[in-house]
Amino acid sequence: MSKIQLTLACWDCDRTRPLIDGRVRPAGIDLDIKILRPREMFKRMLDDAEFDVSEISLASYVALKARGDCRFVAIPVAPSRMFRHSCIYVRSGAIKTPSDLRGKRVGATSYSSTGIVFMRGMLQHDYGVAASDLQWFMGRLNGAREPNMSVEQLIAASLPKDIELQSILDDNTLEGLLAAGELDAIFSIFIPAIFQSGSPAIARLFPNFREVEQDYYRRTRIFPIMHIVAIRDDVHRERPWIARSLYKAFCEAKDMALRGLYDTDALRLALPWLIDHIEEARRELGHDFWVYGLEPNRPALSAICNYVYEQGLAPRLVEPDELFLPMHDEGSSVEESCTAI
Repeated sequence: MSKIQLTLACWDCDRTRPLIDGRVRPAGIDLDIKILRPREMFKRMLDDAEFDVSEISLASYVALKARGDCRFVAIPVAPSRMFRHSCIYVRSGAIKTPSDLRGKRVGATSYSSTGIVFMRGMLQHDYGVAASDLQWFMGRLNGAREPNMSVEQLIAASLPKDIELQSILDDNTLEGLLAAGELDAIFSIFIPAIFQSGSPAIARLFPNFREVEQDYYRRTRIFPIMHIVAIRDDVHRERPWIARSLYKAFCEAKDMALRGLYDTDALRLALPWLIDHIEEARRELGHDFWVYGLEPNRPALSAICNYVYEQGLAPRLVEPDELFLPMHDEGSSVEESCTAI
């Protein structure tokens, strides 16, 4: 049987690289892989359904499912995940604790991106600071040409009336406004340039974010998922078997990446204490700390479904069981790859 060709849009990371370089090939499929930054691929997939398969924003996908207007199905693969406590930046000296954010002016490049949704959900559920307690300003982070999601978001949202949101339309940037004292905080997916340069005007809300995030995981079992893998609905209807083939391939690629990290012959990454980091991650999150599948990730999926709904980005609460096509061997360990599909 000849293989079918599918376009796959993804970011170049260790979890996808075995697919990109051909070390892992999904059964029955030839992948035409487009390596794109997340925000570009999200917009092209959400606006035009340009690819057969693509990484997609989890919050956007949940919102589409809730609206009954989703052109995609998904497999329980999480190529991108990250604790986001480190991504809340504040004006030095003005904000010292999460409760200090109440009533303050907060900037972001997007209101509906998954990372921002997780930040707001964490602040509300862990510290009692709701989105409505803040004044929101949308704009560019700095002078770079990063996409400005602003109020023209990937998913048009009818926000609750108690959300105060303004768009910065002139040449001002979020970093400039923070440095000038006109913003009190920035919720940013990207590391601000002024933070990287060591400006005294900016600090992290959680300077000890590693300890805070580890405590957060111990209490909640939530390791936030940013992206999942979506298949265009018409592509899936024509060939339902491709979902399991892709799931198996993504699992194998991820397992290959994790195995490669734990090797003292020659470090795979330019991190001097990589082995210590891997062993710590296994102690805190389990041996397969980047596990795929629905059940192992139910706490994170339940959280994002709840946050998207309570933050006004979805008209109803979506359940995690609604998100993915059924797969076998979910949550296989690194040693027991997803080979039984």
